[in-house]
Amino acid sequence: MPRDLKIPAERHPEKAHRPVTPRLKKPDWIRVKAPSGEGYQATREIMRTHELTTVCEEAGCPNVGECWSQGHATMMIMGEICTRGCTFCNVATGRPDALDVFEPGRVADAVKKLGLNHVVITSVDRDDVEDGGAYHIAQTIRATRHRSPGTTIEVLTPDFLRCGPEALEAVVEARPDVFNHNLETVPGLYPEVRPGARYFHSLRLLQRVKELDPTMFTKSGIMVGLGEDRQSVHQVMDDMRAADIDFITIGQYLQPTSRHHAVDRYITPEEFAAYEKAAWGKGFLMVSATPLTRSSYHAGDDFARLKAARDAKFAS
Repeated sequence: MPRDLKIPAERHPEKAHRPVTPRLKKPDWIRVKAPSGEGYQATREIMRTHELTTVCEEAGCPNVGECWSQGHATMMIMGEICTRGCTFCNVATGRPDALDVFEPGRVADAVKKLGLNHVVITSVDRDDVEDGGAYHIAQTIRATRHRSPGTTIEVLTPDFLRCGPEALEAVVEARPDVFNHNLETVPGLYPEVRPGARYFHSLRLLQRVKELDPTMFTKSGIMVGLGEDRQSVHQVMDDMRAADIDFITIGQYLQPTSRHHAVDRYITPEEFAAYEKAAWGKGFLMVSATPLTRSSYHAGDDFARLKAARDAKFAS
């Protein structure tokens, strides 16, 4: 793995004080090849040339080799430093730099150069900014739409917990094709895993998107293997459906370092298949539940299937 995919320990001052937790050996079904190849290098060069950050690198995504070799990268805007300190996340926590007003244009240029049919744009949490970065996200959507009008846009947003309702409204008014916000885990683990977030606020955020624009696809995901039980995962599914969420992703939590939340256990492929079957039965339009599932993994293909599922639903 290239050296610059790692985040130096000093960028995680709050994580240095966390206790060391054991790291379970990964089973065969969770192992992936190290990133390499011409396609991977070409994508990496485009990201560097446009001075862009990707969640693929910052979060240490296991699928970076596969996605980048196909020219797919998830843009992470508003800097490399998050104002939250979630115990599962490998993104640096601390005091961010000021927002870069030229970043939306650079993202749009990179999307154009990569020739993407579908792009996922995510961000760090910016509690230091009055609107949580909502206007910056909206500007990035508009700039990308202007440069690549045929590209569908998926945003994976912060929770805007400390903002007024106009923050969410600004993002919805920019009309992304998919509005994604991850619940990440079951509510009982929030104090330990997402101490700066609130489960029902995040759920309500997604419900509000549908109220503002019933035609917009909504999406959310959780990780398993953090210490949840099967019943609590099913309850999250029910909560998501009550909020009219269209698309659920469920993937295996992978512990970034020994200072992060420990992996409780590795969920078997058979258990993931059972979760997938249950989610379909609860009425989601799209489900992705595998050990390597991540929010943006195969997002373009999944979006096409999501549209087809809705068309079929309305046609019946």
